[in-house]
Amino acid sequence: MKVDSKNKKSQKLWGGRFEEATAASVEAFTESISYDRRLYSYDIMGSKAHATMLAANGLLSNEELTAIIDGLSSIETRIDEGNFAFKSELEDIHMNIEKALIDDIGPAGAKLHSGRSRNDQVALDFRLYLRDQCDCFMLLLDEARRAVVSLARKYMGQVMPGYTHTQRAQPVLISHHMMAYYEMFGRDGERIADCRKRINISPLGAAAMAGTGLPIDREMVADLLGFDGVTANSMDTAGDRDFAIEFLSCCTMIQLHLSRLSEELVLWSSQEFAFVTIADKFCTGSSIMPQKKNPDIPELIRGKSGRVVGSLMSLITLTKGLPLTYNRDLQEDKEPVFDAVDTVSASLSIMAEMLANLSFNSQRLEEATKTGFMTATDLADYLVLHNVPFREAHGIVGRAVAVCIEKGCELTELSLEQIREFSPVIDKDVFEVLSVEGSVNSRISTGGTATLRVEEAVQAAEKQMGIVGD
Repeated sequence: MKVDSKNKKSQKLWGGRFEEATAASVEAFTESISYDRRLYSYDIMGSKAHATMLAANGLLSNEELTAIIDGLSSIETRIDEGNFAFKSELEDIHMNIEKALIDDIGPAGAKLHSGRSRNDQVALDFRLYLRDQCDCFMLLLDEARRAVVSLARKYMGQVMPGYTHTQRAQPVLISHHMMAYYEMFGRDGERIADCRKRINISPLGAAAMAGTGLPIDREMVADLLGFDGVTANSMDTAGDRDFAIEFLSCCTMIQLHLSRLSEELVLWSSQEFAFVTIADKFCTGSSIMPQKKNPDIPELIRGKSGRVVGSLMSLITLTKGLPLTYNRDLQEDKEPVFDAVDTVSASLSIMAEMLANLSFNSQRLEEATKTGFMTATDLADYLVLHNVPFREAHGIVGRAVAVCIEKGCELTELSLEQIREFSPVIDKDVFEVLSVEGSVNSRISTGGTATLRVEEAVQAAEKQMGIVGD
């Protein structure tokens, strides 16, 4: 039976000026407890710090403070154990906890909200939550980087084709290719660490949007909660979600890098490439084709990038037209963030696990470097070292490749006499240059694929990651 809201006065904690109860349809539409309940530990943590500050400033007695702290701890234990009844009519995590506290300890619980608003309270909970997620992401990124470094060490010295435009370009070391992702994940970690700095500023004390006239100590609360400082403008604080947008931007970059790696694993595991073998436990079969082994995990990681990008776009769109200060639109900020956190965390974790079980088909990769004129650039460099202008050298090698295509052979299959027809400066030492090993190890510039350089990079990474050699 539906309740006639006109005959029932509002029972909300904020409902003093309302003559009617909230309509059931409005309660269902406006509640956020179904998803923001995951903030409960942060809400309780913030409330304990706030209560401690209130007592230090004479707004709570020591007895009231003890009752509040004990009451909040009891509520947290009940939530941890699954014995807490969340109520949608109480709207959000803040009201659910506050109402339970008042029911448990009486009038002292009703004093807790002095000097704060749900506007700065939710910003506090959100920042505490995201600060922890930054720390978790940095750990997960390190696990992914360790997996990459382990593969680089395992296949050190072994070659594969490098690609541009998805066309075979130049031979590189397998280790060099994998270390590219070490660099990507490293930048991701740096971005998260930098983002954390801007998250780690306390908003509590901004109150609804103008600050409070009560004697509070914002810096004390910030110190109790491990923040680096307090926000400078109460109006900006109440409506600010820049920190969440920046966090989602970092999430998007992580997922995009995971997606790029996943794309390569999908291609490389196909029969057309046959470069890698993904362990059976990370693949699935077909419901109709018994021979199939599908790379579902990298495909799903690649697909989930759309969700993370969508979360970023959702929050950007949400905030783009909001006037100062707080608007109820901001209730929609948490679901995309929660979804991105869950998606990126799961993707990073399973990628690291999958890489730890990945095998490269070294023989197949080496064979693939012997076709496609992959050392053509090395021939051009050879000519440059013999005082031939690069553009002229480029044309000479292009003509040589055209002849090879016509003959159906590789550059290395031409005789010295045949290759000298293109330039008299070419001598027998050219075949060392045209070899895959010679090509790879000639790339000695900083960051290049020469074994010497890659070994230096892997050693530096192992030191950074705390990996101890056998």
